[in-house]
Amino acid sequence: MNATTRKKVQRKCKIRGYNLKVDALDEILSFVSRFDAPDEDEAIDLLLDQLEHESLKSTVIDKEPVHRVVSLLLEAEAAVEESSDAVGSGSVLRVVDAFLVPKFRYDAIKKQFYEHTGSLPIHGDASAKAALYRDRFLLLFQRLSRDQHFSKPAFDSEFSHFGSCEISPIQSLVGQTGKRWVMGVISQLEDGHFYLEDLTASVEINLSNAISFLCSIFCFLDKQYKITTGFFTENTIVVAEGEMLVGGIFQVLTCGFPPLEDRDKSLNLIAGHDFFGGGTFTKEETIRLADMEKRAVNDMFVILSDIWLDSEEAMGKLETVLDGFESVEVVPSLFVFMGNFSSHPCNLSFHSYSSLRLQFGKLGQMIAAHPRLKEQSRFLFIPGPDDAGPSTVLPRCALPKYLTEELQKHIPNAIFSSNPCRIKFYTQEIVFFRQDLLHRMRRSCLLPPSMEETDDPFQHLVATITHQSHLCPLPLTVQPIIWNYDHCLYLYPTPHTIILGDRSEGKVFKYTGITCFNTGSFSIDSTFVAYRPCSQEVELSAL
Repeated sequence: MNATTRKKVQRKCKIRGYNLKVDALDEILSFVSRFDAPDEDEAIDLLLDQLEHESLKSTVIDKEPVHRVVSLLLEAEAAVEESSDAVGSGSVLRVVDAFLVPKFRYDAIKKQFYEHTGSLPIHGDASAKAALYRDRFLLLFQRLSRDQHFSKPAFDSEFSHFGSCEISPIQSLVGQTGKRWVMGVISQLEDGHFYLEDLTASVEINLSNAISFLCSIFCFLDKQYKITTGFFTENTIVVAEGEMLVGGIFQVLTCGFPPLEDRDKSLNLIAGHDFFGGGTFTKEETIRLADMEKRAVNDMFVILSDIWLDSEEAMGKLETVLDGFESVEVVPSLFVFMGNFSSHPCNLSFHSYSSLRLQFGKLGQMIAAHPRLKEQSRFLFIPGPDDAGPSTVLPRCALPKYLTEELQKHIPNAIFSSNPCRIKFYTQEIVFFRQDLLHRMRRSCLLPPSMEETDDPFQHLVATITHQSHLCPLPLTVQPIIWNYDHCLYLYPTPHTIILGDRSEGKVFKYTGITCFNTGSFSIDSTFVAYRPCSQEVELSAL
């Protein structure tokens, strides 16, 4: 350490009224030597600032208080370095409970999102129900307004009208003739009578002559419309072309879902807001995580749905699965167990909660009997629609602690989360949803789905939830949703992966860059999925 630094330390100490003993001076110089010359002043000032918080008996400073301060500063530095190396250990795999997802609302006047900062009661008032539909509509409307096909032409030219479909408010349809484009929510305000509603008004619609098509893939030049995939149900938001009839009914000629928007474009427009709930990263952290993600080729998730703990056959099959993964070279990073966890619905007629608690304990013993899985894998539990809980309303809270205590004794790091549930894995956003959705969507259809592009119902389901940016766009009479927590089911910006636990057949469908798959029912069909998030490779498996 050169004489200049020694004099600098002595001068700064004298200014603060300290006289240093030789051993205290040596301790300070040893600390400062860790820093480059430009940072020496800042390091000295930091040490002296912290020294002021020490209980000093005299202005003559010996080695002991200086050593305590130096130790604290070095511990803090080590903690920062450790967290930056991993960008936070929780950043690699972070589970986000639905009830902790931030809520954002769109201001149509300022054309920007703002975060809701007030409390969100479970039992909302009447205005919360109205806000649910308004927020859904505005979320898709702001997305549609940026689509080149539906934006208002900047200049009034012949070309500007060639292929532009400007959206008209429903209120403006009164007294109008000719074809118009409108956007609205399909509602049944009277039995057997369907309406299209936006924020200005509602109009009764006639769907008898409607042709469904995908708005985002119009071919305007030759006017060829492609038939869409998707389910049109009550509560879905559609873009429709039609004309007013004499009786005040809007005759729908063509209708389709609002077009999707590229994920990167959405992220650029939401000004750094954390819609997903997994935290935001700086540009440097994102680059670092992306680099780590590329090297995580061995990371694998194993997802199973319908694990009936009261079924000896199901538990035997589960043990076979665990035995198989215990013996592989690199064990899975995460096991996701989705409900139902009982073959009988846990409703008012269910009286075996103590038995179910013991069965969770046995599951914990089974997992603990596989030492590599217990030590190196994580276990996430997501409730099913018929599992124990306050109600069947969405989102569902995590499994009750009474049922899971015995399991946690064997697997202390087990995670119990809500349904739906979100995971941030490095830079990827993954959504898990356990619901028998396909059957309900098909049963609630107002128009038969088109078979021109596909006859696979699962592909129709994926198209519906992604274009609606919502996991469950069913009528609230079919699937109740907590009004103040409807935002927990949003799919905006579009996540990288959507994982559905549906009792229908296991399927994979990669749609507009989104990987979506269904696990099937493990207890019924012995099916499960092994998923490699690094490459988004999906392996449908069965015993």
